[in-house]
Amino acid sequence: MEEFELYLLFTLAQVVLAVILFTIIFRVGKFVVNYLMHNEYLKNSAVFNIREYFPEEEIPSLRQIYYLSMILIFTVTMLYILFSWGPETVNIAYIDIILSCFLVTKIKPDSLKHKLMLFSLVPFGSINFLIFGMTYVNLVDFIHAPLYLYFVKMYYQKFIEFTETNSLGITIILLYSIIFISFIITMVVEQVSPLNSLVMVSNAFTSNGYSILGASGWGKINSLFLVWSGFFLSGVGTATLTVAIVMKHVDKEFDRLEKLVKKNK
Repeated sequence: MEEFELYLLFTLAQVVLAVILFTIIFRVGKFVVNYLMHNEYLKNSAVFNIREYFPEEEIPSLRQIYYLSMILIFTVTMLYILFSWGPETVNIAYIDIILSCFLVTKIKPDSLKHKLMLFSLVPFGSINFLIFGMTYVNLVDFIHAPLYLYFVKMYYQKFIEFTETNSLGITIILLYSIIFISFIITMVVEQVSPLNSLVMVSNAFTSNGYSILGASGWGKINSLFLVWSGFFLSGVGTATLTVAIVMKHVDKEFDRLEKLVKKNK
């Protein structure tokens, strides 16, 4: 009985420690983000101005990509939390903590439901796993992980609302659907982890092969970042070049018509 009480006390201490650490991480992260957002140098610097890199017409599409990317990240994180696939679980635990800090800012504790959601967002399992390994506290993940489904729904609704409000096309949802379905099929058929499946599908989609690039979890995440950054930047570069060529042709035609009008006068 005494051993059971000690174990119960140890488990309670793990829960309290997780809450304290998450609160500290959240406060520090919030302070850093607020500092960066209100820093005059960063606000006025062209380096951090997205309009310096992308045409004005492309920026709304980036918002669409952001919503859909978050949905995919939520899905992958939830799968790892529930099923603990391989060594990448450690990397996903860090991502889960970061995502939880971010999602806490999206909920206002104005009702009992939202207060319960805020408590469920505390990544007890991920923090406990990184410090102590697998214990009974990790069972809380069966409440924490499904909460990502709520945010999948929320971000999909945001995507639809933003798309309709800005009169944008939904072709990108077809692209996303192809990637998402291929991601699930590859994971099942090839019997690989979600992260490996995402790397394989990304490489295949961007014509880089069908192999897993990166030996470690962070290496695979970096591989995904490089693949998709290159894909989108090359697409933006092509679009920018096309616009430049069209505008040059339009300017020539305008000059020719202007000279013709002056001549007829």
